[in-house]
Amino acid sequence: MNNSVIDIEEKTLDEIINSCLKRVEQQNFKGYDPYDVLNSKFIQFISLKNKYLKAGFTQLFRRLPINLRPLVLIRKGHNPKGIGLLLESYSKLYSVEKKENYLTIIDQLLEILDNTKSKGYHGNCWGYNFPWQSREVYKPRWTPTIVNTSFIGHALIYCFEYTKREKALELAKSIPNFIINDLNRLNENDTFCFSYSPIDREFVHNANMLGASFLIRYAKLFDKPELVPIAHKSMQYSINSQNQDGSWFFAISTAHKWIDSFHTGFKLESIRWFIELGEGDDYIKSYTKGYEFYCKNLFLNDGTPKYYHNKKFPIDIHAPAEAIYFLSKSSDSYHKTITAKVYIWTINHMLSQSGNYFYFRITKYATNKIEYTRWSTSWMIRGFVELKINLQKQHHGKI
Repeated sequence: MNNSVIDIEEKTLDEIINSCLKRVEQQNFKGYDPYDVLNSKFIQFISLKNKYLKAGFTQLFRRLPINLRPLVLIRKGHNPKGIGLLLESYSKLYSVEKKENYLTIIDQLLEILDNTKSKGYHGNCWGYNFPWQSREVYKPRWTPTIVNTSFIGHALIYCFEYTKREKALELAKSIPNFIINDLNRLNENDTFCFSYSPIDREFVHNANMLGASFLIRYAKLFDKPELVPIAHKSMQYSINSQNQDGSWFFAISTAHKWIDSFHTGFKLESIRWFIELGEGDDYIKSYTKGYEFYCKNLFLNDGTPKYYHNKKFPIDIHAPAEAIYFLSKSSDSYHKTITAKVYIWTINHMLSQSGNYFYFRITKYATNKIEYTRWSTSWMIRGFVELKINLQKQHHGKI
C-alpha cells in the first residue's frame, strides 16, 4: 500500500452511523446471531444431546446464506456483547455531541446489561443469550466468558468516564473478582493464561490479553495496585507466545494453530492499553512487531481485509470492523491509508443496500447478507464511531 492520503467524507460516515443506530433502536437492540441455532427447541430435540450434531447444526446455520431461524422458532434477543459494543459507541458519541437522547439510550443499555449478567460468580460477568457447542465443551446459555466480560467492562468504563453514570461504575467494579477468582489458569513459570470461561480449559490468546487489558485499565483508573501484577503476568504469558514474525496463533492447542485478522487486532488493542497507561515499556517491541505483521499480512492492496494471513476468504465483517477501530487511532500516514482503504472497501462491499446494517461474510462464491445485530452491525458501529472520533482529533476528515 502506498502512503497517499485519502479523504473520508465525514458526512457519509455520519449518515451510515446514524442509519445503523436508527435500525438497532427500531429493533430494541435485539437481533439474530450466527451461533444462536441452539436457542431452537426443535434443533435441541433432534440433536439428541449429541455434541457432534449440535456443533453440526451450529455450523450449518452459520454458513447458510438464507436465514432459516424463523422456521425453527428462533427469536431475536439481546446479546450482552452486542449491547456492550453499542454502549461504548453511544457513550463516545455523547462525549462529542452531547445529545440528551443518547443518555436515555445509554440508561436503557445499562439496564439490559444489568438484567443479562450471569449469576453465581464472584463478580459481574456476561455470556451469550444462547447455548453453544465448541469443539471441546458445551456452554449453556449465559455461561460467562472473559471476552464478553472484558469488552463489556471496557464499555462500562467508557460510559462512566463520558457520562458519569453511577450504574456503569456499579456494574464494572466487581468484574475483576470474576476474572481473578472464577476463571481457570494455565501456569508457566511466573506467568499464566486465563481460560475462556469458568467451565473450560480453553486457553485463547486474544481472550487472555483482553482480560489483562481490562484489569490494567481498571487498576490504573481506580487506583487498585494489587491488580497490576496479575494483569502483567497474564499479558506476559501471551507476549511470550508470540511467533518470530510478530504473529500469534489463535490458541495454544494444536487444533487452533491459525492466524487471523480480527483476533490479531484484539491482541494489539489489548497491548496498546498497557502502553498508553504507562505499563507497557516491556511490550513495545512485541507490539511493534505485531503491528507490522498485521498491516503487511492481513490486507490486500485495495483495502480488502483478509480473514487469515495466508488466505483471503471468507471475509468476515469482524475484520474491517476491528481494523477501522484499531488503526484509525494511529497518526502514521501508512496506517491512516490502510484505514481509509478498508473503510472505502467495506462500504462498497459489505454495507447493505438499505445502508442501515452490514453483511455477515463474503465467501469465494457468494455473500451472506443475513443481518446479525451483534456480530455485524454493532461491531461496525463501534468501528465507525471510533473512526469519527479520531478524524475529529486529526485533520478534519482527512486520513
